[in-house]
Amino acid sequence: MTDQPTGLAGRTILIAGATSASGRVLARSLLDAGARVVAVGSDQGRIDALEAEIPGVIGERADLTDGDDVLELAMRVHAGVGDVDGVIHLVGGWRGGGGIPGQSEEDYRVLERSFTALRYVSRAFWDDLLASPAGRIAMVSSTTVEAPTAGGANYTAVKAASESWMRSLAQGIAKAEAPAAAVTFRVRSLEGLEGRLAASVVDLWNTDAAGAAERNGTVVDLSA
Repeated sequence: MTDQPTGLAGRTILIAGATSASGRVLARSLLDAGARVVAVGSDQGRIDALEAEIPGVIGERADLTDGDDVLELAMRVHAGVGDVDGVIHLVGGWRGGGGIPGQSEEDYRVLERSFTALRYVSRAFWDDLLASPAGRIAMVSSTTVEAPTAGGANYTAVKAASESWMRSLAQGIAKAEAPAAAVTFRVRSLEGLEGRLAASVVDLWNTDAAGAAERNGTVVDLSA
């Protein structure tokens, strides 16, 4: 393990859900910091537009809720770019309202896709993260995990499950004694916080192995 800041120069970072507003800001920030950026989305047209908008981005289309599709994505990334040093999970969305009776199964199934994607992607690139001298995985959660509401019960339940998965990843990293970190960022809403999120993600690599160990398993409220 190095005692020097790792930095992003030459690192390969995969953004899951990269065609969102926050994904575009993050992609630019990572490229500016010297990283290779693999931008993953489910819509080829939006991926093509992202590649045109931000030269240098490596676009990949994949259904991250399909395990086979994620494994094929991993094979393409490994063959074309190499091992991954970071995974940033931005797959999300909101459905809610109507109190407890209004928490429909249809809405839950849509929201659950983000948790499914997190599970598949983190497993597919787990060995990469442990082997990297600066492995990082981060996701965006919600402040409602600490203050659930009846109208957002489905949404918050999915975010809480995702945070639990991230804590499990953190325990696995610690057990492996890898110079890596699993970090959760919470927001009330990402709108207006895209730049702060991007800066916080970039900062994950501005630390040495000891700093990564300190950050591993942490939850950072970007809305505070």
